[in-house]
Amino acid sequence: MNEITVQELKARMAHQGKLQLVDVRELSEFQICNLGGDLIPLGELPKQVNRIRQDVPVVVICHHGFRSAQAINYLSQRFGYENLLNLKGGIHAWATEIDPDMKVY
Repeated sequence: MNEITVQELKARMAHQGKLQLVDVRELSEFQICNLGGDLIPLGELPKQVNRIRQDVPVVVICHHGFRSAQAINYLSQRFGYENLLNLKGGIHAWATEIDPDMKVY
């Protein structure tokens, strides 16, 4: 599984590289802190898979990187996605390493 660090993601976002952010946490978690992008809770993936692009890199985000890994495995195996990147350490890593003002939970 391909991963991207929070530092690499920050650089890509700063240079406005084409990518899609997909957050697979629950709405209540997303409301605490997020990087924007599309909220598609893990349990909703089967119904909302059409919202995930295949023409640009897609960074999948969760709290620590475990649910996003599950989402990537599911999307790769069931739908043949090859453009997915797991955010290593999840939103928690972003908060602790990139944005110390971001709320953590």
